[in-house]
Amino acid sequence: MIVTAIKTQLVHGNESTLHELMAKSVTSLDEKSIIAVSSKIVALCQNRIIDRSTIAKSDLVEREADFYLPRDFSRYGFQFTITNNTFISSAGIDESNGDGYFVLWPKDPQRVANELRAFLQNHFGLNEVGVIITDSTSMPLMRLGAVGIMLAHSGFVAVNHLAREKDLFGRSFVVEKAAIGSGLAVAANVVMGEGAEQTPIAIISDAPFVKFQLQDPTEIELKSVYISSEDDLYEPFIQAAPWRRGKGQMRDPKLP
Repeated sequence: MIVTAIKTQLVHGNESTLHELMAKSVTSLDEKSIIAVSSKIVALCQNRIIDRSTIAKSDLVEREADFYLPRDFSRYGFQFTITNNTFISSAGIDESNGDGYFVLWPKDPQRVANELRAFLQNHFGLNEVGVIITDSTSMPLMRLGAVGIMLAHSGFVAVNHLAREKDLFGRSFVVEKAAIGSGLAVAANVVMGEGAEQTPIAIISDAPFVKFQLQDPTEIELKSVYISSEDDLYEPFIQAAPWRRGKGQMRDPKLP
């Protein structure tokens, strides 16, 4: 597998559409490639920014999150949230590379991924091309540092189901799903970087294990990518936390 970072212009809020930026930054693309683009760039192209002098970050987190924990829950002052079916700090709100603004998560990232894939197919004359919208986070007891996560995908199968398959010694698999999309997001994030690299796009190619598809992900496919708090392996820890309901749209019957 080859992952190539793409340098772009310095992007400010509402300065360019995502498709304009992509056409300017990516000069060629091969069949069976996957474009990864950072959620921050998507949000900037959507003008999803708020002047930091106009609102406290904690208030903004409560507005954007589906569920949140109070700031004093963490000695680091982070507000842990569940937003768009994702356990993420500060509802995905970021200040780095924001030029004095809070940068929110993109609006409707799945629609963005589907529309970007259609644009790339038309712009480069391709059939099989994938898209991933990425962000980065840290996870409980993970090794030090942030890793990439997949917020949305299009054009390929994001979860490889191994049911009824056997391992090298004939034993049936107990863990039956491989997170292809999430793994690609991690790989893309490594080369895109976390600092001032100015490379918020990556092209993933020569990935023979990726199964491409010509249609947008179905609702059933999208649901299979996520897991509810009730079914999550870490459900006892999630349920034990003192969650408060934010103003986001997602509801979870197992949380307050």
